Amino acid sequence: MSVRRFISNGPRETIEIGGEIAHMLSSPTLLFLRGDLGAGKTTLVKGIAQALDAADPDEVTSPTFTLVHEYDGRQRVNGKERDIKLYHIDLYRIEDERQLETIGFDELATEEAILLVEWGEKFPNVAKRSDGEILIEHAGGDTRNITLTFKEKQPAPSQGK
Repeated sequence: MSVRRFISNGPRETIEIGGEIAHMLSSPTLLFLRGDLGAGKTTLVKGIAQALDAADPDEVTSPTFTLVHEYDGRQRVNGKERDIKLYHIDLYRIEDERQLETIGFDELATEEAILLVEWGEKFPNVAKRSDGEILIEHAGGDTRNITLTFKEKQPAPSQGK
């Protein structure tokens, strides 16, 4: 396992940390986003999306009611730019694994995709495929402890956007 810890003292820092995390990700990746309501999961995704040239922070919203938000981005891998898909997925309202088929979950997990999944741990088949998680914990006031954990060693982080 590989673990990286961050401390954020507010939303702006959480977005910056999201940018740092984006450069540690390579597609395909499926990570769980875990944290209490209001912990800053969507704020972190804002930074990831911005760093991947997928969306401006003000364009990123929670997928609680829509279930899936899709963003087209770019990533530099081994010195070459390539197109990627960033998916922010909220499975809170999904009750069983059969319902995952209705949102096309399996079709989202392509070689060019980074999936950030809230409530994915509810589903054993999704949990097995997970590459790790990002845990965001309240630490008093606007401070958050953010822990990125990869199950297995990931390829070297890409350089640049």
